[in-house]
Amino acid sequence: HQPMYHLLFILSMADIGFTSTTIPKMILDIQTHSRVISYAGCLIQLSFFIIFGSLDSTLLTVMAYDRFVAICYPLHYLVIMNPRLCSLLVLVSFLISLLESQLHYLLMSQLSFCTNVEIPHFFCDPAQLLKLACNDTSTSEIVIYFIGVIFGGVPLSGIIFSYYKIVSSILRVPSSGGKYKAFVTCASHLSAVCLFYGTGLGVYFSSTVSRSPKKGAVASVVYMVVIPMLNPIIYRIKT
Repeated sequence: HQPMYHLLFILSMADIGFTSTTIPKMILDIQTHSRVISYAGCLIQLSFFIIFGSLDSTLLTVMAYDRFVAICYPLHYLVIMNPRLCSLLVLVSFLISLLESQLHYLLMSQLSFCTNVEIPHFFCDPAQLLKLACNDTSTSEIVIYFIGVIFGGVPLSGIIFSYYKIVSSILRVPSSGGKYKAFVTCASHLSAVCLFYGTGLGVYFSSTVSRSPKKGAVASVVYMVVIPMLNPIIYRIKT
């Protein structure tokens, strides 16, 4: 259990950072009735939002690998998931998140905006910034699409592959009690993955398909507040 608890601690810190990038500013805006953010502040908020969101995604992939080792190689679990490997995986996750954040920052900093631009959202959403730019954004949209496919698709593929191996291993367990124990080991993580990616896809499709900014903002609130709040409750299930 020790490696998983270490990863849970890092995930909790990432969730706190993910929420803190947008919600305090939103509460302050509501109390002061001032909805102004500077250009530099918008880019900084966007950078930290991408860092912590991407870190959540990569950490869930690392935790899927942890569950894969725990189910498929239980006798070698502590040898494989040693503190050095756990620290290395966390460091790589952070560096990947930082890279994605910097790519978004560079793309957004190349856009030109008119004065007094109103963002129909409660934070600096990259999709909304692209719609408000004065210059041509076709190239930026294509680049952001590929960034999303790479930095979002690769971690998700890793999770799917890990659970493919886990399910294959569970099906080979002869006793129903052993299958149940193996399933309980993965239940909390699988629930967190479904919530994270399910609501993430919901936010994405609501912002691209729906023409109502209000619906996209509501979906984003669920994604940024409800999911990090539910994660500690989910992980109270025995891991």
